[in-house]
Amino acid sequence: MIHRWSIARRLFLANLLIVISFIAIVGTAAYVDARDRTYDEAGRRMEGVAASIAANPLVLQAAAMPDPSVLLQPYAKDVTAAARVDFITIMAPDRTRWTHPRDEELGRPYIGSIDAALRGQAFTEVTAGTLGPSVRTIVPVKDSTGAVKALVAAGVTVRSVDVALAGRLPALLGLGIALLVGGSLASWLLGRYLRGVTRGWGPEQLAQLFAYYESVLHSVREGLILVDPRKRVVMYNDHAAELLGLPAPGSNDPTRPPSLAELPLESELRNLFDSGRTTKDEMVLAGTRVLVVNQGPARGPDSAGTRGKVPVYGTAATLRDRTEIEALGNELQTMRTLSDALRAQTHEHANRLHTMVSLLELGRTGEALDFATQDLALSQQLTDDMVSSIDEPVLGALVMGKVAEAHERGVQLDVATLGSGAAPGLAVQDLVTILGNLLDNAIDAAADAPPPRRVILTLEADDEGLDIAVNDSGTPISAADTERIFRHGFSTKPAGAGGRGIGLALVRQAVQRLGGTLAINGRRGAKFEVFLPAAVPAEKEHTQ
Repeated sequence: MIHRWSIARRLFLANLLIVISFIAIVGTAAYVDARDRTYDEAGRRMEGVAASIAANPLVLQAAAMPDPSVLLQPYAKDVTAAARVDFITIMAPDRTRWTHPRDEELGRPYIGSIDAALRGQAFTEVTAGTLGPSVRTIVPVKDSTGAVKALVAAGVTVRSVDVALAGRLPALLGLGIALLVGGSLASWLLGRYLRGVTRGWGPEQLAQLFAYYESVLHSVREGLILVDPRKRVVMYNDHAAELLGLPAPGSNDPTRPPSLAELPLESELRNLFDSGRTTKDEMVLAGTRVLVVNQGPARGPDSAGTRGKVPVYGTAATLRDRTEIEALGNELQTMRTLSDALRAQTHEHANRLHTMVSLLELGRTGEALDFATQDLALSQQLTDDMVSSIDEPVLGALVMGKVAEAHERGVQLDVATLGSGAAPGLAVQDLVTILGNLLDNAIDAAADAPPPRRVILTLEADDEGLDIAVNDSGTPISAADTERIFRHGFSTKPAGAGGRGIGLALVRQAVQRLGGTLAINGRRGAKFEVFLPAAVPAEKEHTQ
């Protein structure tokens, strides 16, 4: 049953027991101290009364008389009433009482200790007498030579002392009740707060939930990163550390989580986390990876105590790696380009065959032969140029496919090849990504511009590397856009156009990864110049 109790209930009961125990201990100590103080005060008052009586010459004078009671009994009763004491007993050194509140006790021996008084010392004790337990002080009466001639005992009964003590008990009881009420109220308020933040769960449930969270964080194949309102990364899981190149989870000081500025994050990704804006399936380039980011506010539980104002503890972002998917997409796009090129070439070839057949049917054999020879020469020229300059059939096929695609869109794509041989160390997938995206953007820009629509591709391969220049007749790129055009998500295409803002970002990513350079020149249209070194230094492979 106890295991089902919430932390708030356990804390309330524990604090209540502590308060009750504290009140019991402190109350007992305070009562004992008050009782002792009351007895001490009564003893000091009795000592003053007895000393005053012993100093009166009347007592010493009466002690020399044959019957001291005649003179001292009325005097003792008057002082008893005036000093508000219960009894005053004046006695001989042999304990014979000369005075007593009860006349029948006169002449009888005094009950109590008198040894210290006989030695000339005042003595206070709590003992039982004829009137019951009492606090009494015995003071000696001395003559001029210092001899003890009589003894004076003044006292109050314990019952009278307890009445005085009872006057202090309401204050002690009030203090105890105040402590109990205050402690219970503090426990209730703290329990209410804990019930709100723990949602009424007990420690066993929280421990189990924490174990579940730990297992999920380490096993889920999706990056998770939590940023608090002060822009500190309070938590990330194993996959997020792998995707972002962060230290292993748990290696940082939990009392001092690192800020976004302290982590080795790409500027685009850091700005996204720093903004805290809500995103859904937004693609971000992070080094050599293409990440899909979903981000939203990390809200607390909505309960009655929040009054509709749900607290926000920062932002939570999930990361998915789409690098391989994007690579497959690029390869698929290349295949589509080649397929479209083959389709266009098939269409053109069919038209040319129809033309040659018609010439033959008309009996114009010589003209048909000349037409076929010229067509074959034009088709072979581009192929021969690509094969002789770049020893990469996929790259040549890509360019020839783009030529056919440009022709269909009313754009003339001219190819100029310089040098010979292939550029060693360059992966064909990277070449397809760079050249394909540059040509796609150039053809789009030229197709949207007024005639003449033209794209010029220049390729130069040598032992040092590969130079690529793509110049189009489209709208020139402004100086402001030059700084932003390679940023992921930026595009000059109209809203709703497919593939917006990712092509040139992928080009920049590939060029940087290969250790190359990328520049934009040209006053008429746009001219993109790329240099890819043949030998990529190992330290540059991990630059971005």
